[in-house]
Amino acid sequence: MVRDNVIKNKTFEFAKEIVYLYKVLVSKNEFVLSKQLLRAGTSIGANVRESEHAQSKADFIHKLSISLKEANETDYWLDLLFETNYLTNDEFQNVKDKNIEILRILTSIINTSKINNF
Repeated sequence: MVRDNVIKNKTFEFAKEIVYLYKVLVSKNEFVLSKQLLRAGTSIGANVRESEHAQSKADFIHKLSISLKEANETDYWLDLLFETNYLTNDEFQNVKDKNIEILRILTSIINTSKINNF
């Protein structure tokens, strides 16, 4: 039986939501911040995918650490877009909650991997 990769699935679904949110922001004529959100928000899952084929435990941790940084950056852009009234409370809270969950999962995986590395 193949185990389901929770972080891989969550980050892919999150990336799809970021793409949809990007389209909403572009329809509101917001092009600069939304592009930053799109880049950071979709990069999370891309780096998780890269970690699947890491060459070593250190490489695995490094790839997931990049994902964590991108999730943290995504959090910044979401906050900024919300505080500048480009996102409604509903648009913001839905994606914000999912990003926080991803941040927690990534932190847990990284910390566990570091402990098990020694």
